[in-house]
Amino acid sequence: MFAVIKTGGKQYKVQEGDVLNVEKLNMEKEKKVTFDKVLLIEDEGKTLIGTPFVENALVRAEVIENFKDKKVLIFKKKRRKQYRRTRGHRQELTRIKIEEIIQGIKAAPKKKPAEVVKKEKEEVTPEKPVVVSKAKPKKPKSKASSKKKTAVKTAAKTKKTTLKKEK
Repeated sequence: MFAVIKTGGKQYKVQEGDVLNVEKLNMEKEKKVTFDKVLLIEDEGKTLIGTPFVENALVRAEVIENFKDKKVLIFKKKRRKQYRRTRGHRQELTRIKIEEIIQGIKAAPKKKPAEVVKKEKEEVTPEKPVVVSKAKPKKPKSKASSKKKTAVKTAAKTKKTTLKKEK
């Protein structure tokens, strides 16, 4: 009998008695942990495939230890540019031992949130609807400034047209 579980963004094929390293779980040493995200269970030729998870299936395990993995070096370089960077990373892991694979038994039901009592809202209707226009109010222009601009423009136009006619 084996199962495929999902934890830490990865999938693992596990059997009873297996010891494996998974992404860090916030559990102390010798604590029990259950994985309810079971993707597949194979038992004596019978295969149950979840959509996405198998219902009423659990995998129980015991935490052996929390530790850090070997250091992985990250080296970046750009040739002829005098650019080199070296970084290191040690992933935190948890070593677990698979104790049992359970199927067909009702898994621990998830707790439902407490119902919130809704207060009745009082309906308020305004007497007259308010209309808000999005257009900006236009500023009044003085007549004297507009006459000056138009006079200058027309004079420039007449000079250009007279120059073209003379040629």
